[in-house]
Amino acid sequence: MTDGADDSNNGIGKLYLVDSYKEFIEQEGIPFVTGFSVDCLTLPLEPWERLGGQGAYIQLDGTGDYADSYLVEIPAGGQLKPEQHLFDEVMYVASGHGATAIELPGGKTETFEWGPGSLFAIPLNAPHQHFNGSGSQPARLYAETSLPIYLNLTHNRDFIFGCPYVFDDRYGDESFFRGEGKFRSIVQGRHQWESVFIPSLASLELQAWAERGAGGKSIQIILAESTLHAHVSEFPQGTYKKAHRKPSEAGVNIMCVTGEGYTLLWEEDENPIDSIRVDWKPGTIFANGPGHHFHQHFNTASFPARYLALGFGGMRYPVTKGRRWAYDTADKPLKDGGRQIEYDGEDPRILALFEEEMAKRGLESRMGDYVGARAGR
Repeated sequence: MTDGADDSNNGIGKLYLVDSYKEFIEQEGIPFVTGFSVDCLTLPLEPWERLGGQGAYIQLDGTGDYADSYLVEIPAGGQLKPEQHLFDEVMYVASGHGATAIELPGGKTETFEWGPGSLFAIPLNAPHQHFNGSGSQPARLYAETSLPIYLNLTHNRDFIFGCPYVFDDRYGDESFFRGEGKFRSIVQGRHQWESVFIPSLASLELQAWAERGAGGKSIQIILAESTLHAHVSEFPQGTYKKAHRKPSEAGVNIMCVTGEGYTLLWEEDENPIDSIRVDWKPGTIFANGPGHHFHQHFNTASFPARYLALGFGGMRYPVTKGRRWAYDTADKPLKDGGRQIEYDGEDPRILALFEEEMAKRGLESRMGDYVGARAGR
């Protein structure tokens, strides 16, 4: 064996099937959480030397190779270390209040204050720092990033975290840092809200999306010209959305913003009732499943439920052919080459389960208005 070789596996590890992202994560020294869902309000975290505070990486089933996520907690009265990085990052405030300072091209710094339910992006490679605004309560930030693809393409950490290039096209109007934005009219289900910082997702104005069913609303979010996907959807009390599926490469994670309910996930030949179920409430984040799982969301609250979806390949910059196809077919029926199961084609046990769940809570299902005829009602 030559000097300097890795004798743990005869040096092969440095020559064959190198995963630069995996190596990086293993050296971070914080938990690596897997599964279909986690509770961001209660997930145990550990000290994070590189970033500061406490943290954990979250790699839910079906995340894919393009994006990852993490949860970081800023201690009361504290702050994270200053950082800049050559990958896209979108952050959702799970709990707490604080502020983020972002350096603009030319040296000016923009600072905005956030609270539970805020959403913002770090413009690509912009120097930034996060601060906890409370002297008594910690704050938790959930982040979705494109680090895996960037790091595996370059396999150079110094470049990812030390590149000096300024992407001055990523910042947009300075009003975006004050929580303002621009509405971009496209078509139903694809309208966009463009900004850098959204103070409250719970109050963000949404647009009708009739094709997804049951009086739902939605809007696509473009943050700092990111290649990451983000959208917010809401559906009324007593209803559920149509089942649909996404390509696994999207790695979409879903965060409950308001309300409560459950989501069913199943493969095409599986019984949707006996497959995978995730119950959610504010703070819950869950995956849309590996492969080509169908997933379907059900609102069991007494008021509208709203959720945030984050993943790789945005509506403005889808990056891959698969993501372009996904947007084109998002609300088209299966029979027309799309990815959606219409109410008249769904398994009748789905409606029966929902009505049972609503009855347990003393609430009425409104789905008879949408699938009653098919169910013989």
